Amino acid sequence: MTSLLMILLSAINIVWWIVIAHVVMSWLITFNVVNLQQPFVYQIWSGLNRLLEPIYTRIRNFLPNMGGLDLAPLVLFFALYALRIIIVNNLYATY
Repeated sequence: MTSLLMILLSAINIVWWIVIAHVVMSWLITFNVVNLQQPFVYQIWSGLNRLLEPIYTRIRNFLPNMGGLDLAPLVLFFALYALRIIIVNNLYATY
């Protein structure tokens, strides 16, 4: 059981860093630091979008319309952090 919880924690950490990369890259694109006309940047951006947009759209369905402010990554961070706390607490309970 401990091994499964550790694997799940590792998966949560990977998703955490993917969301951070997506948020940082969206800021870089918004402020014209990187250009989507470059093929490598476009491939990374479209890959991150394909990974995260299904999750973001489900979260956005529950959030009110905030105009240009997207709170979906923040809600996802909160959910991942809460899930991490639950897993760690259950991990220590098994000892």
